[in-house]
Amino acid sequence: MKVAVIMGSKSDFPKVEEGIKVLKEFGVEVVVRALSAHRTPVQLTECLAELEDNTDVIIGAAGKAAHLPGVIAAQTLIPVIGLPIKSSTMDGLDSLLSIVQMPKGIPVATVAIDGGLNSALLAIQMMSLKYPQLKEQLKAYRDEMAKKVLEDDESFR
Repeated sequence: MKVAVIMGSKSDFPKVEEGIKVLKEFGVEVVVRALSAHRTPVQLTECLAELEDNTDVIIGAAGKAAHLPGVIAAQTLIPVIGLPIKSSTMDGLDSLLSIVQMPKGIPVATVAIDGGLNSALLAIQMMSLKYPQLKEQLKAYRDEMAKKVLEDDESFR
């Protein structure tokens, strides 16, 4: 069970950190890289070749033009989850639109702006099709979330 988290720059790390933590809590091996689709395209391609045979899902986190997830998806058959990062110019809407508007035939699953946790949980859901133990862990995770909401609700009674 392995997920690669590829960020466009080191400054994106705070937005993926929570998701990385959850992946590790679920027992998933995580590879973290900071590679740019525009500034390090050769190294990105080399990285994807290294991941090809032993990685289940790739999370591509990028801001502004946010071409990284699409460039990744164009070079691999590994499922790609795009994580739009909030930028200073358009509050992340530019990133979201860049990731979600993929051309026909090259899909990228996309989560909310700065949705690092959900990108990790979606990766775990995808992998649970192959690794049944993840499905059980996800069920327990969701049960715990529901328990917390019900406890909070009870505090108002």
